[in-house]
Amino acid sequence: MQILSLKELKEHMELSEDESSFSEENSLPVLISDYVERLLNHEEIRRQFVPTKFENEDTLGFEDPQNEKNHSDLKRVIHRYENRVAIITSERCFSYCRHCFRRRLTGRNLEVISKKEIDEIAEYLKNHLEIKEALLTGGDLFTLSDERLEYLLGSFKNARKDIIFRLCTRALFTNPERFTDTLFKVLEKNSSGAPYYLMTQFNSAIEITEEAESILERFSSLRVPIMNQSVLLRDVNDSLEHQRELSEKLLRNRVKPYYLFQGDLVKGTRHLRVPLSRTLELEEEMRKNLSGLEMPEVMIDLPEGGGKLILSKCRFCKKEDGTWIFKSLDGRSIEYPEDL
Repeated sequence: MQILSLKELKEHMELSEDESSFSEENSLPVLISDYVERLLNHEEIRRQFVPTKFENEDTLGFEDPQNEKNHSDLKRVIHRYENRVAIITSERCFSYCRHCFRRRLTGRNLEVISKKEIDEIAEYLKNHLEIKEALLTGGDLFTLSDERLEYLLGSFKNARKDIIFRLCTRALFTNPERFTDTLFKVLEKNSSGAPYYLMTQFNSAIEITEEAESILERFSSLRVPIMNQSVLLRDVNDSLEHQRELSEKLLRNRVKPYYLFQGDLVKGTRHLRVPLSRTLELEEEMRKNLSGLEMPEVMIDLPEGGGKLILSKCRFCKKEDGTWIFKSLDGRSIEYPEDL
């Protein structure tokens, strides 16, 4: 796999003034796989991976909007909810999405989880029987080598065969060649006990390429349930037509549209976020026009660690200045601006 850095991007592509004015200083680095590069002629792909100066100008968002640092019992374990944990397996991805909500970590130390850390987390899982699900995330889980992935899956399965492990990845689009016969053998070898769930992120139908469809078919043949989590992005997928096309293509590939996330209040992403009032309008349009199978839950992850909520079932109101007030899972009143 070949990748493009910011310097290579400027050498290989004709950039707009807004794109060429971007500076990597204090921002998410640029990394674009050759697989993504060949689709950058599509505006909805380009906006997700080619940075602009607007990232540098947005200084009002949060570094850690979900307050994950305060829920990290171990360095790589985020235990926000009683019955499930997120495990940061790597700070690496195959391409860096400009809307990344973990940009405080992604592309920074470029570390992958060590065997010592895996052993410590396996012991943590063994000692916390309330945990029923674990999200193997990052970065991207599949940036791990086959050898490290096998050690991780084997250790965690030996610790708790009853835990459902969610395999969280964007690599079916950003680097489909990663899914080799050897990788699938690793997954099959460590498939005893509770099932894996594959959690993909396709934000537009264009991303579900022939190569991605082939990988989805292989996971389905292994009886791995597949669910998609997408992010609502301005001028990428913020229309009924885009959402309908994505849902239809997902279902044809045996993938359930699971969540559609309102963009988090992350510093550097304001230009990609959809105003909440438009999100509410779009959700209503989708419920009128999509089937139950096609319809994802439209979600918001409140800042200050307020938790994930289904937008249509939230308790909230709007102030005269346009600020939305939500009631969080723990009973707090949390503000969410119409357009931060």
